Amino acid sequence: MIKALHGISTHHCNVVTQSRIAAETGYDGLEFLHYQLLRYLDNGGSTPALKKIVSGYGLETSCLNALIDIERYQGEQKQQLLAEALRLTQVASELECPTIQILAQHGIDHLPQAQIMDIMTENIGEIAQIGEKYGVRYQIEVIAHTQFNTLNQALEVIKRVGKSNVGLVIDFWHLFATGASTPADIAALDKELIFGVHFCDGRKPEPGEVWAETVLRAYMPGEGQIDIQAWTDAVKATGFDGVWSAELFSPACWEMDHLELARRVHQNMSHYTG
Repeated sequence: MIKALHGISTHHCNVVTQSRIAAETGYDGLEFLHYQLLRYLDNGGSTPALKKIVSGYGLETSCLNALIDIERYQGEQKQQLLAEALRLTQVASELECPTIQILAQHGIDHLPQAQIMDIMTENIGEIAQIGEKYGVRYQIEVIAHTQFNTLNQALEVIKRVGKSNVGLVIDFWHLFATGASTPADIAALDKELIFGVHFCDGRKPEPGEVWAETVLRAYMPGEGQIDIQAWTDAVKATGFDGVWSAELFSPACWEMDHLELARRVHQNMSHYTG
C-alpha cells in the first residue's frame, strides 16, 4: 500500500511545501493538484527540480489531480481540452508519475444520457491515446453532482474505450453520495481496474440543499455518514494494493498548521487501513 498526501488536504500549500510535509509525516507519495503544480512550473519551477525534491525525500509522485472538464467536445473547447491533456501528460511523464485523474463537470448535464456516454467515450479515448505515447494512465473520477456520476457509467466507458491505461479511482464520498454504489459493488471489482483510492468522508445533501463540497465533505474520515471501515475493507477485498490518497476537503482544517494536519490525516487513514 502506498499512502499519498492529497493536495486538497493541505490546500493552501505549494507543491514544494507539500512534499516536505508529506515526508515529515510518514507518507509514501504525493497527489499534486494540477493548478498548484502548474503554478509552480509557470513561476520558475521545473519538473527536474521538483522530481529531485520529491525523490530526495524518498517519496514518489503518485497522481496528478486533475484534468478537469473532460466533457468539452466541440470546436475550440475540445482543442483546449486536448492541449491541456498533452501538457499535463508530459509533466506527469517527466515526474515519472504514472497516473492522472480525469473528471467531467456540468458542461453536458443537459444532454441525453446516451449522448453523454458517447462524448465521454470519445474524449477519454483520445486522452488515452496521448497517454500511450508517454506511458501515462488515467483514473476516471465520477462526480456525484453531475450526470456522469456512477460506477457503472465509468465501467461502461472503460469497456468501450478498451485501453489498459484507463481505469478508476475509488472516491468514497463521490460514490457514496450518488446512492448508486455500495461497498459490495467495490468488492466485486477487478483490482486491475482500480488505479487509486480517495480516502475521505462526508454526507449527502439534505433535501433542497445545494451540492457544496466544502460543506458536504468537511469531515475527517469517521465523522461523516460513510461507513469508512466497510468501504476500506471492500477495496482491500479486491486485492488492490496501490495508492491510497488521503483527501480531506475541510476549509476549517485548512487553517490548521499543515504539518499537524497532515500528521492527523495520516494517522486517521492508518487507523482504518493498517
